[in-house]
Amino acid sequence: MANVSAEQLGSEPISSLLVKQALPASVGILVMSLNVLVDSIFVGNWIGSIAIAAINVVLPVSFFIGALGMSIGIGGASIISRALGANNKEKALRTFGNQISFTLLVTIIMVVLGLTYVDSLIPAFGGKGSIFEMAKIYYVIVLYGVPLLALNMMGNAVIRAEGKPKFAMIAMIIPSIGNLVMDYLFINVLDYGMEGAAWATTISYFLCFSYILYFFLSKHSELKLNVQYLKIRFSILKEISSLGFVTLSRQAVVSIIYLLMNNILFNLGGEAMVAVYAIIGRMLMFALFPVFGVTQGFLPIAGFNYGAGKYDRVKEAIFTAIKYAALLATIVFTGLMIFPEAIAGLFLSNKPGMSAVELATNKFVLENTPSAMRWVFAATPIIALQLIGAAYFQAIGKAVPALLLTLCRQGFFFIPLILILPNYLGELGVWISFPIADVLATIVTGYFLRKEINRTLVSEKSYKTKPNQIKNHT
Repeated sequence: MANVSAEQLGSEPISSLLVKQALPASVGILVMSLNVLVDSIFVGNWIGSIAIAAINVVLPVSFFIGALGMSIGIGGASIISRALGANNKEKALRTFGNQISFTLLVTIIMVVLGLTYVDSLIPAFGGKGSIFEMAKIYYVIVLYGVPLLALNMMGNAVIRAEGKPKFAMIAMIIPSIGNLVMDYLFINVLDYGMEGAAWATTISYFLCFSYILYFFLSKHSELKLNVQYLKIRFSILKEISSLGFVTLSRQAVVSIIYLLMNNILFNLGGEAMVAVYAIIGRMLMFALFPVFGVTQGFLPIAGFNYGAGKYDRVKEAIFTAIKYAALLATIVFTGLMIFPEAIAGLFLSNKPGMSAVELATNKFVLENTPSAMRWVFAATPIIALQLIGAAYFQAIGKAVPALLLTLCRQGFFFIPLILILPNYLGELGVWISFPIADVLATIVTGYFLRKEINRTLVSEKSYKTKPNQIKNHT
């Protein structure tokens, strides 16, 4: 898991380079996902299954604000990767400075709005009935730390753009471990309940921020900022926004999905059905960590080599990433199909003195989660093509196709399906919407990715190698 210099992104064999980039990314995402998973297990066992549902209500709001930082980070990282590939250090530095300023500006505004309309937002996202009070407690505390979360997500993307995946991995591991330790202390030892869970999460954001700040101030970073680069330039913000909008749109659609799913499932089965979805949502974040790791590792490789005009390496990176991600997705799929009952049981409390309502909720969740999980993950082996295809367009700076392919699964297919199918099939209609959307989105992504490879990479390679021939032809 050695770090890679920017120059090595354009020279080392793609296969080994992808492993070097993807492995620490996967480990980092694994630890972060395990943090979310174990956090939910702790909350479920020590507070109750309704508490899991409450966190599920809050996540789309806090993560959307945090995703503003991620979108600025990934949008800027694409520019930085290509700038470093083209040996334009000045543009890389100015882009990074604008990322910092822009992230702080937009996230603070969003936090203020989020706190102002707290009583309206929580019910809108499914925080109704007995879920509301727990959700509000968690929401208010966590939201204070969300600007740090946004800066963390932004900084992590930039670290990867520099070819330093090991440091990006550590930046995810530190807060994850810290959160779990504080969960145990605040919830189990000190019995602070939802307040304890919220403060553990918020403090973990600060731990992550501290490490990322250390990285950029240390000798390890190639991006040495001074104050002049923090001055906002609208030309740079426009470029960052056009690329980052892809990530932001994806998270916005995810937030809309949480809103729809929590409300649809609440109407179908009450708080217990929301808890079922909360468990599945945690598994969606956890189970696909190796696939997301490959995707993260692929981005700087594709961006750097495209910026350097090494189109054969770009093509090789695409096909290698798809192959690795598909293999890992198949392994994940197999495990989820075999052990869904055991997975569901991990989230449920067996503490003595539980009320009849809590016992009934646990029974419902245990009975309904396994079949729902099998449906949700039924098309997992094919999602590699979907993710790598969308990531490629983002890496090379083609914002519009990246946006459309990113929205394809969740926006164009999944949302219409969950609005239609439950009317005829009930809760089954919700769960089968997942694999149907995956299949349709993969077909669309495969078509456009193949078209782009044959048209752009081949033609641009030809232009670089035979400019006179092409000039005469045109």
